[in-house]
Amino acid sequence: MKEILEFQRKEITEYHVYRKLAKKSSGKNAEILLSISEDEKRHYEIFRKITGKETKPSILLVFWYILLATLFGLTFALKLMERNEKKAEKAYEKIDIPVVVKIMKDEEKHEEEILNMLDEERLNYVSSMVLGLNDALVELTGALAGLTFAFQNTKIVGLSGLITGIAAAFSMAASEYLSQRAEEQTGKTSPLKAALYTGIAYMVTVAILVAPFIVLKNPFVALVFTLVGATLVVLFFTFFVSVVKEKKFGSYFLEMFLLSFGVAAFSFLVGVIARRIFGIEV
Repeated sequence: MKEILEFQRKEITEYHVYRKLAKKSSGKNAEILLSISEDEKRHYEIFRKITGKETKPSILLVFWYILLATLFGLTFALKLMERNEKKAEKAYEKIDIPVVVKIMKDEEKHEEEILNMLDEERLNYVSSMVLGLNDALVELTGALAGLTFAFQNTKIVGLSGLITGIAAAFSMAASEYLSQRAEEQTGKTSPLKAALYTGIAYMVTVAILVAPFIVLKNPFVALVFTLVGATLVVLFFTFFVSVVKEKKFGSYFLEMFLLSFGVAAFSFLVGVIARRIFGIEV
């Protein structure tokens, strides 16, 4: 009975999430979300008849998923919910009640509908965001590491990294624009928007990586914070892509992490060698 009450609470929570997200959507997406919300409410009523009790939705979870949808898009929020529904489906299988089996089948149908319905503009530019973010991580993490060991001065390293990052961001955005134009894509992507997504992703990454050198005085402490920031950026973005594109998080994270920090480690060595060869002191 305790498990059924938890299922009941989950269904009424998801009813409110889907309903609120439907109000933020339009067209076919809104219709499907409303339909799913009504299914969730019906499931709740079935559980309520079994338990004989009313349960309130988790206001925190409703707020959380709406916030995720607002910040990171409808697709991310719904697919994250879908992951949780898969866990619920496994739990349903343990309860040998016919109506629960029916609910489990409805949940599987919801999953298929959600996967087929989503058409979010920003997802068409994920490859552009990956390009900007990954290039900034690889180039700037390595550059900052090399500059730290070469100059050992936070202001010079920070200023050099900022100038390099801004110039590289515009360069990458221009390259992405020309690349999209050369391919003459007539589908869902726009060369200008692709360039903007690439440039913005690059600039945000630059700001995160350079900030420690602007704020802190010790260059090596600043470098540690930069590496931590780079790790968090990789962690967040790989999780985002793994959810919306249904990739394996572990392998994707490891690939980006090793690539970014492999270049940084190589740059450490270049910075030390350059400092010793040229005898630069600042």
